[in-house]
Amino acid sequence: MVAECIRCGSFVAARRSTHSLHVTAALSLAALILYVPANIYPMLKMYMYGAYSENTVWEGIVVLAQNDEWLVAIVVFMASMVIPLVKLAGLFSLVITAHMGWARRLRERTKLYKLIDAIGPWAMLDVFLLAILVALVKLNALAKVIPGPGLVAFTLVVVLTMFASAAFDPKLIWERR
Repeated sequence: MVAECIRCGSFVAARRSTHSLHVTAALSLAALILYVPANIYPMLKMYMYGAYSENTVWEGIVVLAQNDEWLVAIVVFMASMVIPLVKLAGLFSLVITAHMGWARRLRERTKLYKLIDAIGPWAMLDVFLLAILVALVKLNALAKVIPGPGLVAFTLVVVLTMFASAAFDPKLIWERR
């Protein structure tokens, strides 16, 4: 048998992590910092038949929109730029308010945590990253494809975001210090 918290819906554990807030804060802050270079620097550099090309995520979204692929452009924009930023900013704000022991808006912060937990699968960063890596392998016969500095930052954002979400203990929202 397991007990379930009626406030946040998570399972009540006998042992709790004492460093959950510090770990989540460090991971989400690092991911927020790396979010900028992940979106500014090129993901891939490609040499094909003498032509050179390098593209960022934003440039890919713009090209999709220019080719009247609005639905795909919106999905890529939301999944690779907006949702990860909302998720990281929300996690970081939950960490700060839990660390301060704020007793206000506990239900709203619990709803924010549930929203972050619900949008997690929609932030398809890991799927996007896998697609880029598959393209690197498949295009190797046709063109020379070199990972750009944005890909390294993007990979780290993916990994750090997943670890930050897993490290946060939602029961700390309701604890007062």
